[in-house]
Amino acid sequence: DKEDNEHFEHLYAQPTEAETAVWNQVSAVLEEAHGILAELQSYNGAGQEIREAIQNPNDLQLQEKAWNAVCPLVAKLKRFYEFSLRLENALRSLLEALTSPPYAPMQHLEREQALAKQFAEILHFTLSFDELKMTNPAIQNDFSYYRRTISRNRLNNQQLEAENEVNNEMANRMSLFYAEATPMLKTLSNATTKFVSENKTLPIEDTTDCLSTMACVCRVMLETPEYRCRFTNTDTMLFCMRVMVGVIILYDHVHPVGAFAKTSKIDMKGCIKVLKEQPSNSVEGLLNALRYTTRHLNDDSTSKQIRALLQ
Repeated sequence: DKEDNEHFEHLYAQPTEAETAVWNQVSAVLEEAHGILAELQSYNGAGQEIREAIQNPNDLQLQEKAWNAVCPLVAKLKRFYEFSLRLENALRSLLEALTSPPYAPMQHLEREQALAKQFAEILHFTLSFDELKMTNPAIQNDFSYYRRTISRNRLNNQQLEAENEVNNEMANRMSLFYAEATPMLKTLSNATTKFVSENKTLPIEDTTDCLSTMACVCRVMLETPEYRCRFTNTDTMLFCMRVMVGVIILYDHVHPVGAFAKTSKIDMKGCIKVLKEQPSNSVEGLLNALRYTTRHLNDDSTSKQIRALLQ
């Protein structure tokens, strides 16, 4: 993004080395993100081959066919999982940069717009990835077939060529990752929670204010007609909605009382209403993310109104 780079240069006449380092690190991760989404989008799975192999257990040719179909898919799943670890590191670097003293969160977001935009892009990627994963049952099917085949062959002492692809410990971690409804979001919210608990000297508000400010910016952009008419394409709308939902979920995981309480700095009613004004096919995944991946929605402190909105 040449324009982004110019924008970045323009923001800091002399960007400090630390800022440039973070920007470059995150930039590399975001560049890879497009490819990851494209691969996930075209992930069709080996359902057919697996079914035939299971129905004809004595037909060795079909067993081999299924195995050969599944192996490259598992290599992809391993790449996605390894990418989630890099994404986690990128998020940590951004959180450090956007919460470091002496500035208040709002000042950070204004001073470091290039970094704030990257933070938004990470959230956009995360929710896009999880929406695709949620609607693709082949992923867990393929992976569990792969694991069953390996353990069966271990019993029969057959070594498979692709054995070195994914060792047992890696396979366990991948299983946990793909068992999540929204694996990338879970990775990010764990990372944010961990960031807050490791930085004892940093007031937790600095992190949550950074998140609630971003949620507010997105909500205002979505509900104000003057802004809305500037969104030339639906992609910008979607980007804004995904970022808003992403920061709400992170806020809800990190903040002691969460995003839904009366004292929350996020106007949840406003945010949900904005989403519900959109065509349902474009927001159903986002509403589900709010329903199923937040922490405090079902707390007693959540108002009945908000719960009714998400029914």
